[in-house]
Amino acid sequence: MSASLESPIRYPDVGAPQLMTRRAWWLVALNFLIPGSAQVLAGNRKLGRIGLAATLTMWVLAAFAIVAYLLWRSAILSVLTNSFALTAAQALLAAYAVLWFVLTVDTLRLVRLVRAAPGSRFWIAAFAVFLLVASVGTPTIGAYYAGVTRGTLQSIFGSGAASVPPVDGRYNVLLLGGDAGPDREGLRPDSISVVSIDAETGRVTMIGLPRDMRKVPFSADSPMAELYPNGFRNCDVSACKLNAVYTEAELRHQDLYSDAASTGSTPGIEATKEAAEGITGLEIQYYALVDMQGFADLIDALGGVKVTVKERLPIGGDENLVGVVEWIQPGPQTLDGYHAQWYARSRHSTNDFDRMERQRELQAAILQQFTPANVLTKFQAIAQAGTQVVKTDVPQDMLGYFTNLAMKSKEQPISSVELTPANNIDQDAPDFDDIRALIQADLNPPTPTPAPEG
Repeated sequence: MSASLESPIRYPDVGAPQLMTRRAWWLVALNFLIPGSAQVLAGNRKLGRIGLAATLTMWVLAAFAIVAYLLWRSAILSVLTNSFALTAAQALLAAYAVLWFVLTVDTLRLVRLVRAAPGSRFWIAAFAVFLLVASVGTPTIGAYYAGVTRGTLQSIFGSGAASVPPVDGRYNVLLLGGDAGPDREGLRPDSISVVSIDAETGRVTMIGLPRDMRKVPFSADSPMAELYPNGFRNCDVSACKLNAVYTEAELRHQDLYSDAASTGSTPGIEATKEAAEGITGLEIQYYALVDMQGFADLIDALGGVKVTVKERLPIGGDENLVGVVEWIQPGPQTLDGYHAQWYARSRHSTNDFDRMERQRELQAAILQQFTPANVLTKFQAIAQAGTQVVKTDVPQDMLGYFTNLAMKSKEQPISSVELTPANNIDQDAPDFDDIRALIQADLNPPTPTPAPEG
């Protein structure tokens, strides 16, 4: 019996165009479905075994990642957000892309296209090129995304701060909105809030702190508390308000926070964190500083943000509404970055307390729009905007944990506590005991008493 009859794929009858055509289709398809199999059947078996081993390794790793994500989601997210793991993934995917390219080119050689039926040659070649782009492109894109992710995470997340456990079952993060838009000089915290997250359930409470609050106390261990034992008054800046704490520490008391830079923070941020602790009675573990211009870029990257505008708001202009260039109209709106930035900043036709509520509404809306589909389809733009929008001291090794917690948070409504007159808070003469009681009532709501039977 001839070798071609025993193994028509390895030893084909090159004079039979129909047989060579079927063989060509099979080899091209097998190379795509099981890289390395075409070489084992019809070419260099050593190269084929390398391809099969690499393919099997990739399948096992992918299967393990899926199972691990389902069973140990927090752990696998920690691995996937680790710089070393991302570097290894990038190298592995790049190497596999090169190997798949070599296997595909070699498969085209094994096909012997000129021996196939004339009418099929173009379609076989076109199909092979299509599969080449799909096969090599997939791990190449994966390697690129791994590199972008690593660079983004390294530029955003803190490397100096240490991981800390939750306090009273909660993680509390100071969220600062730095108003460094194109018409402002410098950066100052124009929006101040504390995001309190239940470490088990992921339930989020956003606590809005008025930037103009006076007489704010500092936490007991704060060096600023020694300077201002009776609260932030008689200070060195023009107005002793909450957002002036940042400026005073940055300009006049840097020596009190000499180790701030080593933990990825600044004197102004640390002093503001301690003031927020004094106001809320909560221990704040981390901070996140959001630049308003980068914030606009992030919203553009997401494709806009959906909000319901309650009243028309001016863009530009002064307190007398002179020089208004445009109005944001009431009703359901999908705001681009520019208009969302003004939705968060505008106050001349309303007041600071209304603006605080809009900022919290906008933050919650953005959180809800961070879906896997949205992020994956706009990954590069979101990653690029992220490096401009956020600075934080959250350690990168806790990112997986917080990502898992954020996924839990999306499954339930976000609670909001605004320290405004609507909650009987006077920002000029605040009662901090009342403020802390208000916050605790939201963080620890009373357990409903079951109705008596009968």
